[in-house]
This record gives sequence, C-alpha cells and structure tokens, in this order.
Amino acid sequence: MFSVSALGELLIDFTDAGTSASGQRLFERNAGGAPANVLVALEKLGHKTAFLGKVGQDMHGEFLRATLEEQGIDTTGLISDPDAFTTLAFVALSADGEREFSFARKPGADTRITEGELARDVIAASKVFHVGSLSLTDEPARSATLAALACAREAGCTLSYDPNYRANLWPSREAAVEQMRAVVPQMDLMKLSDEECELLTGEKDPKAAAAALLTHGPKVVAVTLGAGGAYVRTADGGVEVPGFPADAVDATGAGDSFWGGFLAGFCESGKAADEVTVEDAAGFARLGNAVASLCVRKRGAIPAMPERSDVEALLAE
Repeated sequence: MFSVSALGELLIDFTDAGTSASGQRLFERNAGGAPANVLVALEKLGHKTAFLGKVGQDMHGEFLRATLEEQGIDTTGLISDPDAFTTLAFVALSADGEREFSFARKPGADTRITEGELARDVIAASKVFHVGSLSLTDEPARSATLAALACAREAGCTLSYDPNYRANLWPSREAAVEQMRAVVPQMDLMKLSDEECELLTGEKDPKAAAAALLTHGPKVVAVTLGAGGAYVRTADGGVEVPGFPADAVDATGAGDSFWGGFLAGFCESGKAADEVTVEDAAGFARLGNAVASLCVRKRGAIPAMPERSDVEALLAE
C-alpha cells in the first residue's frame, strides 16, 4: 500500500551554476519534475510512494530512474521509451533565487505515456493519487492522465492536484485555462500558488480564489504565498499559515516540497478529505511550510528535500 502515488513529468532540471573560466554560463544536472519532487518530499518524511510516467531510454532517463529508486520511490509505473528523449528544463536563477525556465520538450518523453501503459494496480493501491497539469498539455499523456484519475476514483483514492502553470509549455493561455480548470471538479485536495489564482478561478485574491475552488469540487484548498507561507480553506473557514524565515538559495521545488509536507500531514491524520477541518489543514500547511523553508536553502529540487528530523527540529524551534 502506498501513501501517495503520482503521475506526471520526470525530467532534468539543468540549474544555473554560474559561469565557466571563459565566461560561459554553466548548468548543473538535477533530477526534477513537480510530481516526482512531491514524492521525494514524502519519502523523506517517511511515506511510501510510487511514480508513474515516462522517460527516454537514454542517459538522462537512466539517471532519473536511479534517482527515484535511491530515494525509495516505487518505479513499477515508470516507462523507458526508446523513441523519445527525456524532457529537459534549463533553469536560470536571479539574484533572489527566482527562476526562468526554458524547456526541451518537442516532444519530451513525459508527454508520450499512453492509457495502456498505466500501472493501474499501483494507483489502486494508493491512499492518495496526485497529478499536476503538465501531463495535460499534450496527447497521449492527457488521455492517460484522465484515465488514471478515473482509475483512482474507482479505487477510492483521495485525488490531489497542483496545476503548476508553465506558460511556455502550452499553445496559449486560453488552452491552459481550459485544460487546467477541466479536472478541478474531480479533485479532493488542491494546491496552487498565489500567481495561479486568477488563471484557475478568475480571482486574483488568494482567499477569494480558494473560496471559489471549494464550490467546484475540492474539499481542501491551499494557496502558497511564497515567503509569506500559505492560505488554507475548508468548508468551515480559512486561515493564513505563516512561513518560516529562510535565506533562499534556489526556489526550485519550493511549492512541491510544501505539498509533500501537506500530503504527509493529511495521510497521518487518518481523515477523509471531507472530514478535514480548517484547523487540521493549518497543521498540514505548517508542516509543509517547514519542509519548503528547508528546501529553498539548498540548490536543486530533489537534492534539497529535507530529512524528517530536520523538519521536526525546525517545527520545535
């Protein structure tokens, strides 16, 4: 039995690593992809997880599979495709740790997973099934994602969603809005950033956006507020949960690490999504905020996910 399984992109983040002696920009290879990042955060917190997706049958794909396996993540549902190249993301960092993305994904292997390749038994053996929106950008991954959600619903999984908008991976903003909003009614737990509120709901204000999302299906909504922490809302109200101060080195994986912590709290509560109170959700978010605070203090996403002991030490301060 898995606490959480996830489907989506597994890719290489080539992260800005300064300049060479000749003045050329250097990039450092790090394993990444939002759903995978979430699972690593959960594994570090002691939860059994599984990943479903596709990488290329190439050096980067082999590295990514090995990375997940080193972290303890089940890779039964990870397919290696000899006909597509592993997706690459080049991540340039500004002085304050914020990111600019450039993707090599035309097409990338992550978009090539099909319905028939889904490890349905892995999904069915999960308490929570998690997806992002990048598997909705292209076929056949879009149809595979919808089939996986149907499988998870039938198996009684709690459905989790983090839209994770990347403008340059969609043909247009309108296409992104249509596809990203289309799956919202199926979800039980949902996380989005303050920058994605208007895209998903038409409301810029996080509180208004969270309230709007609750009327469309999700039982628990969390909006990340950067260094400010998060705003959570359930049927019985909403509350802002302050973040932990941190000198950010690299924000890559910050939202994913938060959601890993949040889902860990949810799994440990033993509650169904519709039983979660705003007080419960605030507790999950506090755990998520602690995980994210530690994550952004190091470079990369997966390499920066903190151990449970470090998270608990921060929470105890």
